[in-house]
Amino acid sequence: MKYPSVAVVIIHWNKQELLEQFLPSVIASTYPNLKIIVADNASTDNSVSYLFKNFPTVEVIQLHENFGYAGGYNQALKLVQADYYILLNNDVEVTTNWIEPVIEWMDKNPKIAAAQPKLLQYNNRSYFEYAGAAGGFMDHLGYVFCRGRIFEKTEQDLGQYNDNIPVFWASGACLFVKANAFHEVGGFDEHFFAHMEEVDLCWRLQLAGYQNWYVGASTVYHLGGSTLQQGNPKKTYLNFRNSLQMLLKNSSAFTLFWLIPVRSTLDLLSSFYFIKSGNFKDSKAVHLAHSHFFFKWGKWWKKRKSVSPQKSVQDLYGIYPKSIVFAHFLNKINAFGKLPNITQFIGLNQNKITKKTE
Repeated sequence: MKYPSVAVVIIHWNKQELLEQFLPSVIASTYPNLKIIVADNASTDNSVSYLFKNFPTVEVIQLHENFGYAGGYNQALKLVQADYYILLNNDVEVTTNWIEPVIEWMDKNPKIAAAQPKLLQYNNRSYFEYAGAAGGFMDHLGYVFCRGRIFEKTEQDLGQYNDNIPVFWASGACLFVKANAFHEVGGFDEHFFAHMEEVDLCWRLQLAGYQNWYVGASTVYHLGGSTLQQGNPKKTYLNFRNSLQMLLKNSSAFTLFWLIPVRSTLDLLSSFYFIKSGNFKDSKAVHLAHSHFFFKWGKWWKKRKSVSPQKSVQDLYGIYPKSIVFAHFLNKINAFGKLPNITQFIGLNQNKITKKTE
């Protein structure tokens, strides 16, 4: 049997202790045609020397500055030859046989460009992890959520998401991506620096005619928050700014006409919610994100030329036609399976994929 070549590429910056804790499980992977690479974003601790001394089989790419998640991967992957990349956070523990089911599923269909496994919490292993859970979706207002996670609420893993389904986006914490498709669409947008860049990439992959999937037969455990903890104002800033930039780049012009004003209003309400909760720095981060977005509108509008977002929402899969904000904050829905018309939504996604594959 011929196995496609796979490169696990781990972006890393400082925190040598994460390499000590999580890299051994990756090295123990059973996939036969595999190389493991650490792309170091100019760490200032002893991470690189530790790698050379303790993990001689691991390739090390030393970048001359901290390019962030998006830029770091773009720089590193120019130097990596493989059929598939697995972009893995440095705080992920993998399990036995975690690679095989995903690569097998992707290799069956040339239209699948990106995929993710089941992501569970490292410290609470019966619950889904925030950054991807069981596959990512987006509502029609541009808010992202997952099967197994709606905003801050995560579900217990009871086997309810052990299937394989098409999704709107696959998690950057453990992102399987075909190398040729990644480079075809231009890789990550480095202006994002960190956060939401995998959603933007997966959106562009769809616009290019590819598919994104979740494969429930593979499981990994993600510590999460190793770079920026949940609730960190900088993380809040990046999420709000990058979300707006992504919508402007990839949405149709007609959609933008009503979407940006609506999103701006809802984001303003979010800032009031932060104030009410006592999170004044997060509220300030929302306003800062908006000011930086609108002052650079022209720059982001020009980026649309490289994307050519001609497809309407109806032509894409994985976009929930209702508001996840209203469902969660007004109707108190905390589980994916309880969202209105969610069964029909999943069915429509499957039908779109089937028709495109036929």
